[in-house]
Amino acid sequence: MSIDIDEFEEGTPDSWEEPTNAERVLAFLSDRSDRAWTQSAIAERAGVKRGSIGSVLARLEDRDLVRHKGRYWAITNDRERLRAAIDQHRITAALDERYGSERKSEWREHAADDPE
Repeated sequence: MSIDIDEFEEGTPDSWEEPTNAERVLAFLSDRSDRAWTQSAIAERAGVKRGSIGSVLARLEDRDLVRHKGRYWAITNDRERLRAAIDQHRITAALDERYGSERKSEWREHAADDPE
């Protein structure tokens, strides 16, 4: 991968990060909300490996961000839910960048004991 030298000179490393597979799928489906797509078409057009697309779509469906009927997948009709998910992702990424990401093992070390 390469970037234009002007982007290198004026940009920041944060602006060069590649989107996640989930972000690619959501962007693809959101931009084409008038259609439903097969997994293979989504993988090809969103730039996600075919071996990953099934699990990505399943996770997005679990979060009610995509819909699924038969072989076809589409973006959710719930625009508020989609917006909230995108906002939460951006906020979490910003906090992780500023303060570092959380490690579940460290969090558990300081958590209160289970009362049961």
